Amino acid sequence: MNVLILGAYGQIAQIVRKRLLAETDANLTLYLRDAERIQPVDHDRETVVEADVNDYQALVKAMANQDLVYANLGGIFEPMAKNIVKAMSNTKVNRLIYVTGLGLYHEVPEPFGSWVENSVGHEVIEDTRYAAQLIEDSPVDFTIIRAAYMSNADEIDYELTQKGEAYKGTTISRASIADLITKIVKNPELHSFSSLGISQPGTDGDSPVYL
Repeated sequence: MNVLILGAYGQIAQIVRKRLLAETDANLTLYLRDAERIQPVDHDRETVVEADVNDYQALVKAMANQDLVYANLGGIFEPMAKNIVKAMSNTKVNRLIYVTGLGLYHEVPEPFGSWVENSVGHEVIEDTRYAAQLIEDSPVDFTIIRAAYMSNADEIDYELTQKGEAYKGTTISRASIADLITKIVKNPELHSFSSLGISQPGTDGDSPVYL
């Protein structure tokens, strides 16, 4: 299996990378803006591409012969989502895991929902909504992961909510998000065409609750 990781230097992406190398025989393409940051590399199973997701030609080239794309990005999301969907369509790569934040559908109960909107900023969260809508409107088989506020806690403990359900909780460990991603990579039919909220049980509150 060939997996393209967009934003490979991100904290969650690095956990996923380590787990995939240890638990699968997948070949990984690590796509990031500064290749020197990703050392050391397993040259038997990993290829590094130094490029920006906004560089469409580089993205299409990296997309060739991939089986699954996992995107964990920062920045202005709508143009990146547009490039990802377009590149996947043109290279006939069909499976996408896309990590973003909570609040895409105004699904977060009050007063935490307003806290999120004010904390993130309306313009930023609208950009994430547009990006997610582009993905959902595309023919790509997607799993959107709507993550709560993140911690580096060394624990895997999470619950999922589907699109249309009220969001639960306020925080989540990066290890938990990585666990969900790893499970989907291992079984790409899992959570097909889904938008999942992920959080740690018992962390409901008016603002982020870290257990």
